[in-house]
Amino acid sequence: MVLKGLLPYVWPAARPDLKRNVVFAFAMLLVAKLITVATPIIYKEAVDELTRVANGELGTVGTLSLVITGLILSYGVARVVMMALNQLRDVFFTKVGQHAVRELNKKTFEHLHRLSLRFHLERRTGGLSRVLERGARAIELIIRMGILNVVPTAMELLLVCGILFFYFDMFYVLIVLATVALYMWFTFAASEWRIAIRREMNDSDTEANTKAIDSLLNFETVKYFGNEDLEARRFDKSMARYEQAAIKTYYSLAILNTGQAAIFTAGMTAVMWMAARGIAAGTHTIGDFVMINALMIQLYMPLNFMGMVYREIKQGLVDIEVMFAIMREKPEVRDAPDARPLVQTEGTIRFENVSFSYDRERTILKNISFEVPAGKMVAIVGPSGAGKSTISRILFRFYDIDSGRVTIDGQDINKVTQTSLRAAIGVVPQDTVLFNDTILYNIRYGSPDANEEEVMAAAKMAQIDGFIRMLPDGYKTMVGERGLKLSGGEKQRVAIARTLLKGPPILILDEATSALDSHTEKEIQDALDQVAKDRTTLVIAHRLSTIVHADNILVLEKGQLVEQGTHGELMAKGGLYASLWNRQREAEKAREELAHAIEEAERVGAIPRKADAYDTFE
Repeated sequence: MVLKGLLPYVWPAARPDLKRNVVFAFAMLLVAKLITVATPIIYKEAVDELTRVANGELGTVGTLSLVITGLILSYGVARVVMMALNQLRDVFFTKVGQHAVRELNKKTFEHLHRLSLRFHLERRTGGLSRVLERGARAIELIIRMGILNVVPTAMELLLVCGILFFYFDMFYVLIVLATVALYMWFTFAASEWRIAIRREMNDSDTEANTKAIDSLLNFETVKYFGNEDLEARRFDKSMARYEQAAIKTYYSLAILNTGQAAIFTAGMTAVMWMAARGIAAGTHTIGDFVMINALMIQLYMPLNFMGMVYREIKQGLVDIEVMFAIMREKPEVRDAPDARPLVQTEGTIRFENVSFSYDRERTILKNISFEVPAGKMVAIVGPSGAGKSTISRILFRFYDIDSGRVTIDGQDINKVTQTSLRAAIGVVPQDTVLFNDTILYNIRYGSPDANEEEVMAAAKMAQIDGFIRMLPDGYKTMVGERGLKLSGGEKQRVAIARTLLKGPPILILDEATSALDSHTEKEIQDALDQVAKDRTTLVIAHRLSTIVHADNILVLEKGQLVEQGTHGELMAKGGLYASLWNRQREAEKAREELAHAIEEAERVGAIPRKADAYDTFE
């Protein structure tokens, strides 16, 4: 199944140049093997000539010297040509193998991006990256070893058997075939045993790698709680399991190598003893004895390699099968067969009797209906777990709804292409994650074809251009892993600039200021108001003070729309919104009183004055 899946990459239909390379590689392989088995015959002839000289059977020394010299030179040339042909074969086939690795990796990468959000939420990134890494290595290994070693070894075995039958008799052939059969049986049986150990080692390696990446991605959290020792113990526990499996692997390898050597040596000893008897009986020459030894040693090298090839291919098949299993994963959200690009006109959004659940036991949205008129701002508020962020994920079509309909300008989002739908929507999320690249790259990500002037214009609108220009490297400054070198406010401004550069007609602000301090929040809010101007805007809000000016406010509770209206209308009702508002005002008042008390205590010297804090780029 796996090998069949690899065939189109080894013999690519659209690449006649690579097909020619495959043909040339196999031609080199065939000629190299013919020379390989001919080399011991040349060696035999040279030994027989030297034996005649030693026995005084040949007369003229000059003639004798020329023959022997020719045989020795032929032997040397044959070995060099054999090596050169093998290297040339690898050169021809390397392009084929690397192209196969690249194409399959590219398809896997593209497929991973096509898979649904649920798949990625349920997968560990570290473990997934390790699977892909081993899968890529396995592709090259299977192609190179499987095609360039299994086939030549089988061919060499047949040629050796032919030579033995020609120079000796069928009994020699049977002994060699029995030796090879026993050798391969032992190799395969021992390798099966070792694969179970190897699989355990790989699982431990994946687990350790996953824990390491998870821990390093959450570096700050580890530091917050002082859990470096805990993380080290978790990692070491996985590595201890890996250590034990690795030790078993090397023990089993020693057993395998010893068994292989014993089996093959027994077979080689048997045919050499028979050849020696033939010399004693006068039916064979010393050259025959030397030739059969050379043939067996020469055959042992690829056979010994074959044992390793089997082990590696078997393990490679395990690794690549996991990769192919991912390739067989079907995207949960797919374009309809007749899906068309979204036609953007005004930007009106409608949710019509929408129900949604992540799983059957837990319904998140229950028969929700609302409208976001073109160019207006609608806010969604409610307690934690009410389903606010789920609405934005449905609008992006990260998930398909259970029932109802979502439309943009009257077009059902299930009937338009996902690419065109997401091109029409911009988002400024609560947790802005940046790529470990420059500020320029991260802003330009909103529109990869934008020039630097357009990037800078977006940065000015997001009120971050001045900050960037003060940095030593300006727009070329690296932001670090997940943007950790920037403060929360700076990251949000980069996200705003990125969205401005994209220029979408529909905007989602997903609790974009909830993690910021009051001063930074006011500055970011001003920038967000500029972004939202003349755009259809859906605001998912935590701090109600940021959405008092919204054209309409939707109040969710337990997945149901319980209230809607302007801030004034909802306050007048005295319902859930008014309750949430009053609680937030009381909490803010308490914080203000505490801050005032601290400031007064500092003024009179009751507590040390705290140094002024500024967001700094390090």
